[in-house]
Order: sequence, then structure tokens, then C-alpha cells
Amino acid sequence: MKSAIIVFPGSNCDHDMYHALQVLGHDAEYVWHKNSNLDDFDLVALPGGFSYGDYLRAGAIAHFSPIMQELLRFANRGRFVIGICNGFQVLTETKLLPGALLRNQNLRFLCQPVYLRVENPKTNFTAAIDIPRPLKIPIAHGEGNYFIDTAGLNELEANQQIVFRYVDRDGNAVPEANPNGSTDYIAGVINKEGNVLGMMPHPERAVDSLLGSSDGTAIFESIKQAYLKNRKAFSHA
Repeated sequence: MKSAIIVFPGSNCDHDMYHALQVLGHDAEYVWHKNSNLDDFDLVALPGGFSYGDYLRAGAIAHFSPIMQELLRFANRGRFVIGICNGFQVLTETKLLPGALLRNQNLRFLCQPVYLRVENPKTNFTAAIDIPRPLKIPIAHGEGNYFIDTAGLNELEANQQIVFRYVDRDGNAVPEANPNGSTDYIAGVINKEGNVLGMMPHPERAVDSLLGSSDGTAIFESIKQAYLKNRKAFSHA
């Protein structure tokens, strides 16, 4: 499986992503945001960081980069896209995912481990998760407060597009477990077609127990297994 890691001016989690993908058997490659061809790839990862310094608002300028039109075409062909933290913000700016990311409710940058409950275990990003407890994954963001209006939330629920929710270590969605004030405790969503995931927590920073958790491994393993099941659809011929 060949994976592209898009690098914007200000990306700072691209090397974390590269390491995680390499450890888990992906053929990973950095792709500068001014490139405009993703034909050789099966997965595109938009990493965390501060693309363009988060000027205007997080992700707002990145979605004008040359690579983004190609990313839209890539996603519309059914190939896999994962946007983490700033990458999630970019995906909402491009409308590949619904909703928006606002300033954290307490207006502070947060860097800490959180717990996630898998709300849809049958997606391309969760099907290999076999962990009988909430996932322990770190966050590092100042604008991670996921917002969507009531109609949009109802649509997410109806289409099973909510993938992760913030919970406590026992799996309960309680206010104190929601670090940034996200609507309905939402930590990650997918598009209707199920091939694009955005999430604020950093699974690429949770692939080695030496770093406090290896729970992120299962997310990347899910992507790899989904690719292997649908390899013919990813033919580059």
C-alpha cells in the first residue's frame, strides 16, 4: 500500500506520520503541497501542524494549495484519505467533511491523552480495532472544538458518520471527558462514502507503547486491511 503524506508550510507532524506508516508496513512518501498528481497512491494523509501558520483560521489557506484539487479528485475516486488535527481542519475547509473546527472551549492549547469510543466499528478506518476498551490517543490542538448544526448532526447520526467520541476511561461520554467542547463529544467523522476520515486526536503518536499507547496502530491496520480487500478498485493501471 502506497501512502502520500502531504506537506504544507507549517506542517509539523509529517515525520510522525511517516514513522507510523513505515512501522505499520506502508510504503510512505512525502508530497509537497505544490505537487498536483496523486495517481500513484492508495492513501493520502494530511498531517497535523499549523499549515500556513493557521492564519485567518486553521486550514483556511491550505485548502487553496495546488494539491487540493487533486485531493478532491483522489477522494472522489474512492481512495482513502485521513486528515489528523490540522488535516481534519483542512478537510472541513474543502468540504470533503461536514462541520467546522472552532477554538477550544477554554481558549487554551491542549496537549494531553484522551479516550475515544469507537462509534462505528464497520468503517474502513475501524474494522480491525479489537480493543475492548476506549482507545487512548493524544491530542495537541488549540482549535479542536468540532461544531455542526442540529440538522447536520442528525444527518451524521442517520448515516453513521460519527466514528469516534470523547469519553472517559470507562467509556462514558461525560462533560469532563470532552476536552475542547466538541458538539456531542465528536472526535472524528467520515464522509458519506466512507473513504475520508477526519479526527482531532493523533493516532500516529500512539503506535508504540513506549510513548504511552499503541492504540493508534489499529486505525492504520484497519486502513491497510480495507485496501487489501479492495485492491482491484485501487488499480493504478
